[in-house]
Amino acid sequence: MIGRRGGKTASQPDFKAQRAQPVINPIALQPEPDGQQRRALETSHHRLMLGFGLFTMAFLVIAARLAIVTLVPGDSDEVRIAAAPAANRADILDRNGVVLATSLTTASLYANPQQIRDPQAVAVALNAILPELPVDATASKLTGEKSFVWLKRAMTPKQQMAVNRLGFPGLNFQYETKRVYPQGNLTAHVVGFSDVDARGLAGVERSFDDVLASGQRPLNLSVDIRIQHILHEELSRAIADFTAIGGAGMVMDIATGELLAIVSLPDFDPIHAGNASDDARFNRATLGTFEMGSTFKLFNTAIGLDTGTVTLAGGFDATSPIRIGGFTINDYKGKHRWLNIPEIIAYSSNIGSAKLADAFGAEVQKAYLQRFGLLAKSPIELAEVGVPQFPKNWKRINTMTIAYGHGISVTPIQVIAAVGAMADGGVLRYPTLLKRAPNEIAAGIRVVSEQTSAQIRQLMRLVVQVGSGKKANAPGYLVGGKTGTAEKITTAGGYNKNSRMAVFAGAFPMSAPRYAVVVMIDEPKPNEHSYGYATAGWVAAPVVGALVQRMAPLLGIPPISDDAPEAQNPLVAMVGGEYDAPNKSKSAAKTVAKKESEPAAPVQQTLPAPAQPATAESGAVFQAKPFVATPVSTAPSVATPASGADNSNAAEEDSSLAYE
Repeated sequence: MIGRRGGKTASQPDFKAQRAQPVINPIALQPEPDGQQRRALETSHHRLMLGFGLFTMAFLVIAARLAIVTLVPGDSDEVRIAAAPAANRADILDRNGVVLATSLTTASLYANPQQIRDPQAVAVALNAILPELPVDATASKLTGEKSFVWLKRAMTPKQQMAVNRLGFPGLNFQYETKRVYPQGNLTAHVVGFSDVDARGLAGVERSFDDVLASGQRPLNLSVDIRIQHILHEELSRAIADFTAIGGAGMVMDIATGELLAIVSLPDFDPIHAGNASDDARFNRATLGTFEMGSTFKLFNTAIGLDTGTVTLAGGFDATSPIRIGGFTINDYKGKHRWLNIPEIIAYSSNIGSAKLADAFGAEVQKAYLQRFGLLAKSPIELAEVGVPQFPKNWKRINTMTIAYGHGISVTPIQVIAAVGAMADGGVLRYPTLLKRAPNEIAAGIRVVSEQTSAQIRQLMRLVVQVGSGKKANAPGYLVGGKTGTAEKITTAGGYNKNSRMAVFAGAFPMSAPRYAVVVMIDEPKPNEHSYGYATAGWVAAPVVGALVQRMAPLLGIPPISDDAPEAQNPLVAMVGGEYDAPNKSKSAAKTVAKKESEPAAPVQQTLPAPAQPATAESGAVFQAKPFVATPVSTAPSVATPASGADNSNAAEEDSSLAYE
């Protein structure tokens, strides 16, 4: 035993006791992963985090989109029931800014049949507000399996309020734009109309559909609604007075080609165009082609003067009818004597005009009519434009009848352009419906010389002063023009003597022409005021006279005194005279015989020289000169038959006979 100091006792062990250690299961021990396993674990971890991030991002995007759709609806949203869209189709204005067509926001009624419990009750209630919705048809729509059916497009605010008060679930409103036409029928054929989806179907609405749909700025037309109203009123009055089936008219600024007015009757309400008849929707002014009768004598005479075939002093024998190819060309109330050119126009002689055309021939006639724009479609900015009809095989008889407007059908829009060229120094400007700025005015195409134009102006004025167009006179405004009465072609191919077209084509003031006018009345009937006549002088000419008297002050045209130098017409002295006296007719015939072999050179002055008669055999006084490179017909003039000649093969007065 060891003592206390530094020694050990016998009872103490010579080591310290250890804490008990847990028992380790050797099976549960795994070795620490090596480098390859560690990389695989890290890759899995990264992929998990990436997937979680993408899911979180998608969730946030969807949540944000839902918030935008719910709180801030945009233009691209499909559901826009409560918000009214902006009307973006451009307005159509007249030349002074008057609205002719515009778009308004309207409510359209639709239904969700799946939300309607009693379709019959809803149909009955809707019919009381909207009678155009039949009860049975509406109830049938409301019982279908669809979730969307249209019931009524473009409702009025009053109708919308009444439907809203019904309180039926399943009835909802879709806000749309509707095209409206404040001027109604007045501009129906010019402006046209569009469908419920604002797509142009006719008129300017159709031809400028892309421009209007862009909605960038209003479309300004050349039409002056004031002149449009006057023309519409005067045409309507004439149609009613003469119980006609329709008519057309237009006014053109010949210096610019702008159409100030264009009317076709009957017309229609463009808002309800689908309810209009085919005849009402038919645009007689641009789409219809008609034989224009003696208005063509202006063009025929212009050809003769411009080619030097004849001068104002020359003329033709109109004593007897022309018989050719089994047909007869005669005059309506003929003078039965030799006529100079002013008399042929003033008295509207078919015989004289036919002989003049025969003198310069078919090739020259076709070339000039092509120049005048009468053998091709008008380039007016409308889809509704007619194609002229003329002979494919242009024979001698065609040349003669076309001289007075028979055997060729054109549109009124072509005639007004050609008449404007005759009056405006011989320069053709095609009509346009667009308002033009001064720097946008086309230079035009020369079709006849200035001298020829000046002579034609004198002849046009002569017709109103002493000829068949007296009723077109508007004191102070020097109206000039030409009447034309043509029998209409039947479905069988012939002519109906009791169905005619009455036309007046002219311009004013003839001292310095600015505006051209064409008026056409379709199938007028005689009345007691016209003493049984229904010719253009009684039917169409008065419309022009009234129109000019009303529109000229609006356009700022000052009246001209009848005594003013510019109002004088030297051709008046050439009409009538000694040839009207029966006791002078034989003397005139002797003069003809002396002059028959003396062709004269073309007169190069505006004022006429003394008349130079022609013989019945030779026809024209002057021989036709070549027209550029176009060969001139050498066909002899038509000789009138001698007395007692056998006319058994000649037909009765041909259907191509013109009244004026």
